[in-house]
Amino acid sequence: MQGNPEWIVRTGMGQDSHRFLPEGSTKPCILGGVIFEDVPGFQANSDGDVIFHALCNALTSITQNIILGKVADELLNSRGITDSGVYLEEAVNSLKPNQHISHVAITLEGSRPRFLPKALLVRESVSSALKIPLESVGITVTSGEGLSDYGCGDGVLCFCIVTVMEKVEDS
Repeated sequence: MQGNPEWIVRTGMGQDSHRFLPEGSTKPCILGGVIFEDVPGFQANSDGDVIFHALCNALTSITQNIILGKVADELLNSRGITDSGVYLEEAVNSLKPNQHISHVAITLEGSRPRFLPKALLVRESVSSALKIPLESVGITVTSGEGLSDYGCGDGVLCFCIVTVMEKVEDS
């Protein structure tokens, strides 16, 4: 007998961080798919987008499909792909058909770049990349009061939590 579907809630946590390249570097600083001017890009094989990387890691903790360190490395080495948006798309596609992302919480630590003027653009970019409503993307930022390398302006740290709903049919 088939009854009402049940929902399982799964939570994934991800983290990523990168140091800035030296001042004057031409590599753009990209956070959440958005370019931030007046600050160098990140030391990374890819574009170094710590938001998209943390989201990939959070989804990996749900799907066990290793994106960073496996899929992304294969894309980089075989096709030269450095766009973290492509890596995130792979992570989203690794969800099962009965799973969907219901909410994302993102926290950034760093004293630069000035994040708040572009916070809405980043939320819109993340919303689009994850195919979820804008109101399902929350972002907080902190300078860390200068207590870490990130708070001192040497790079950016990102933590995120992804909530995934999984529909399970009664049998």
